[in-house]
Amino acid sequence: MPKRRFGPHKFSFSQSHSAKLSYGYNSRMNVGKSGYRVFSANSTTACTELAKRITERLGVELGKSVVYQEANRETRVDVKESVRGQDIFIIQTIPRDVNTAIMELLIMAYALKTSCAQNIIGVIPYFPYSKQCKMRKRGSIVCKLLASMLAKAGLTHIITMDLHQKEIQGFFTFPVDNLRASPFLIQYIQEEIPDYRNAVIVAKSPSAAKRAQSFAERLRLGLAVMHGEPQCSESDMADGRNSPPAVRTSTGPPGLELPWRQQAPFPGIELPMMMAKEKPPITVVGDVGGRIAIIVDDIIDDVEDFVAAAEILKERGAYKIYIMATHGLLSAEAPRLIEESAIDEVVVTNTVPHEVQKLQCPKIKTVDVSMILAEAIRRIHNGESMAYLFRNIAVDD
Repeated sequence: MPKRRFGPHKFSFSQSHSAKLSYGYNSRMNVGKSGYRVFSANSTTACTELAKRITERLGVELGKSVVYQEANRETRVDVKESVRGQDIFIIQTIPRDVNTAIMELLIMAYALKTSCAQNIIGVIPYFPYSKQCKMRKRGSIVCKLLASMLAKAGLTHIITMDLHQKEIQGFFTFPVDNLRASPFLIQYIQEEIPDYRNAVIVAKSPSAAKRAQSFAERLRLGLAVMHGEPQCSESDMADGRNSPPAVRTSTGPPGLELPWRQQAPFPGIELPMMMAKEKPPITVVGDVGGRIAIIVDDIIDDVEDFVAAAEILKERGAYKIYIMATHGLLSAEAPRLIEESAIDEVVVTNTVPHEVQKLQCPKIKTVDVSMILAEAIRRIHNGESMAYLFRNIAVDD
């Protein structure tokens, strides 16, 4: 039989494969062919520094958009290029004006959603309101509310770093990649702290003991835990479990007061009297005498607790005190308090912009984590496994 021909011309097809990145080095990914864009949702120049570092490692240009505040303080977002059918990554670092940053992220995500973007991935290194992830008093779980708002705005995935509580991932209806900064902080300890083998990892409260133990095991160092530190824990907060009050004042005529048991709103139900807790004096479980003390935590914001812990460690014989934290919020008078304290150095990552605080306090040092964020973006876009980014990471880290 004669061969069937579909036309007089012969066509040859060839597939071009873009070079894969190795942690962002030696790479040049064609933006048009790769099918993804990277945008920054910040309206301030200081907050776009991390986004520029990430795009440099990826070898792409930052997406063209305009984010600004109008005269009446409303946020406006204009996307200046087509995003139809693309994977869009929105990098949002959180400055001091947290609520404005959240609105910028929500409005940009919704603008990209209505512009027919295929996937919208939020890169939020420090997730705001993460401390409000438990019910306290008659309040609300604000972190759950924020997760619902992000989903409603159009986000389909989130990349973040060192959530305050890992259970926060359960608030979302879409995937969450919670990266770790501990490998970068551990590398800083090994390379920048002289005689770190003579150090001891310190947890400034029992709740931070697991994180400190993870650092101590990987560095092959000792562990110390501080107990009795003044802190606001949910078990110490009045949440209404002692109401109604034990004694009720009578509004009846004098001499005609009812017995206390009959004044109770629920007859037959007696609530036991709750004894107030008394905090023990601050103690250090572990030997820090003649050692370098390294306090590890996830967030450093109000530094009064860290300053008090440093003074206790100095009294116990520690001759140098370092603080390692992922997110350096450093609000209010934090730079001044650090400068005047016994703390020798505060090391944080660049998940939150803190250049102004560094000018006020030379003790503050920064570790760059743009490498792991860029690699996470590359792997998610290419559909590769994220397991490599979690190698040697302990469950409690």
